[in-house]
Amino acid sequence: MSQIISKPEATDAALRPLFVDLDGTLVKSDTLIDSLLVLMRTRPALVLALPGKLFKGKAAFKAFVTDSVSLDVAHLPYNRKLLLYLQQERARGRAMYLATGADVRLARRVATHLAIFNDVLGSDGATNLTGSKKLAGLRAKLGLDGFDYIGNDTPDLPLLAHAGEAMVANPSLGLRMGLRARKIRPALEFKESKPALQSLLKAVRLHQWAKNLLIFVPVLLSHSLNPGKLLTALATFFCFSLTASSAYIVNDLLDIEADRRHPRKRLRPFASGDLTPFSGICISAAFLLVGLAGGRMLPGSFYGWLLLYLATTLSYSWYLKKIVLVDVMVLSGLYILRLLAGGAATLTPISHWLAGFSLFLFLSLAIVKRFAELENLRASNSAPKNGRGYLLADLAQMRSFGTASAYASVVVFAIYISGLDVVKLYRQPRLLWLIVPLMILWLNRVWLLASRGELDEDPVAFALTDRMSQLIGLAVAAIALLAL
Repeated sequence: MSQIISKPEATDAALRPLFVDLDGTLVKSDTLIDSLLVLMRTRPALVLALPGKLFKGKAAFKAFVTDSVSLDVAHLPYNRKLLLYLQQERARGRAMYLATGADVRLARRVATHLAIFNDVLGSDGATNLTGSKKLAGLRAKLGLDGFDYIGNDTPDLPLLAHAGEAMVANPSLGLRMGLRARKIRPALEFKESKPALQSLLKAVRLHQWAKNLLIFVPVLLSHSLNPGKLLTALATFFCFSLTASSAYIVNDLLDIEADRRHPRKRLRPFASGDLTPFSGICISAAFLLVGLAGGRMLPGSFYGWLLLYLATTLSYSWYLKKIVLVDVMVLSGLYILRLLAGGAATLTPISHWLAGFSLFLFLSLAIVKRFAELENLRASNSAPKNGRGYLLADLAQMRSFGTASAYASVVVFAIYISGLDVVKLYRQPRLLWLIVPLMILWLNRVWLLASRGELDEDPVAFALTDRMSQLIGLAVAAIALLAL
């Protein structure tokens, strides 16, 4: 990367120096919050020291966080519209300065990466350079009266009010109201964010709720349907889904820096800066509260299974996902927890056949997810960087593990439909044999596409959108109904 230019180059006299805020402006996220999330993931023991550092003041707190972690500035969610404008202004010879409340060392790393700023002003461990302090700081340092400024939030109001030309980027509601009250009309607005509702729906991963349909399996296979049990299963589904979405948000917040390095996950709402971590925490807490409150009102031991699911998925997000093979065992176990939760809520016992079949099937799906990740990395000549411990050399062994588990699930199902229990539940049990080749077809197809690098890393998302998978699912359902 090019180094920061220490002094302004020759500029057009008509161009006033331009000062640009960092957090929420040049970058759509807050670098302090981003750093705290990285700290929580990589150095959790230091979290205990944060309250004492905050007591020393915001500037000292920011300095401590910057000392503790090194944020990846190359993959921050930059406002591309604003960045393009700044590059054009730089080409015109305009003097530009990064002026931020973030720690000055972090700000200098950003400036060095972008190579468009003449100098940097930031918090120095003693002074928190925001609001009026930032205005006084840039005047004292540079001796400038005329300047232009780009900001995004209410602390930028003093600078926007004194700027020759005020500009905003993704302005907050508070800033809009403050500008309106001062009768300041921004000369330019650099808005780059997706609609809030769209980002919210993406953050809670509605498509992942399809996994929770497993809650209905125990009552559907019991062959003793009644409206009461179906309504209970429906309520269970929503309690479980809300709790799961809460955990997904926590996972995305902890994975925010790793997601930004991923070609697809970087588009997630928190990684891309379309949703703030604070809003994510609020949404997660609300979903969790409703899910747990609803779970307390359901019968049986469902609440215990729900708490176990929550504890397991949070442990997975925090640490277990980093342990080779343990991660896929945990993922497959979370599927089985959904079955157990559905059985507990509807007071429907889980047969050992269903448990054995589910264990092998979901283990295969968990392994194919990891296999697809590795295969896509291999195809792009990239090395694994997500900290999960897998190597490209593991591809052959992972394929062996996953396909063996897939066929084991087919064998368990075949033995089940050959037993005497099936005769008691189905009038035409022989028809169930038609399901076996369909299972083999689907599982083989999933693994074949994964080997070709054509499989979405999440097999559930793949199954929901793949036409062949949908047709196979409908055929299996039709055969099961005809066999009744």
